Amino acid sequence: MKQAKLLTDAEFKRLSATINSLRYATRNHTIVALSFYGGLRAVEISNICVKDVVDEFGEVKDTAYLSAQKTKGADGCTVYINSKLYKQIKKYVATYPSLLRDRNRKLIFSAKGNGFTAQTIVNLFQRLYKLSAIEGASSHSGRRQFVSAIAEKGINARIVQELARHKHLSTTQRYIQLNPTKLHNAVELV
Repeated sequence: MKQAKLLTDAEFKRLSATINSLRYATRNHTIVALSFYGGLRAVEISNICVKDVVDEFGEVKDTAYLSAQKTKGADGCTVYINSKLYKQIKKYVATYPSLLRDRNRKLIFSAKGNGFTAQTIVNLFQRLYKLSAIEGASSHSGRRQFVSAIAEKGINARIVQELARHKHLSTTQRYIQLNPTKLHNAVELV
């Protein structure tokens, strides 16, 4: 099975610059943040509602519970919101305060004010990567980057599995990219 591309720092900066040059930059940065900093799948990004990430007082939550209807598979899950994702969601809500009028609405909206479908999220990522001249990346690249980044910090594999919301550890292991430098660094820890 082909793996989604991991972005280099230069490619991520190029992606960010591309988003800044386009309409709906704050929304698109939020979509990217949900993927890269929250590890969300396209279907989860399209299904997440305002109330999942913002409380009744308009404050961004530190965790978001996604019901089974909003995720892949038959189980609900908890998404932990890190500081980078928190800041981006806060900026998004400040840019679009009308989101708070109906906390049941989808967090991510189209130009017409409707929610995105999972396929629309996939298409948006394809467009952003193409405009950024990043080949081989997909809507799953951010999620893979999220999992790989956590694993590279030496976090316990079971914790990585839980944060990735995988049922099987073997699925999580496929997300992690190995190379000779990482292997050499690992043996130096002994």
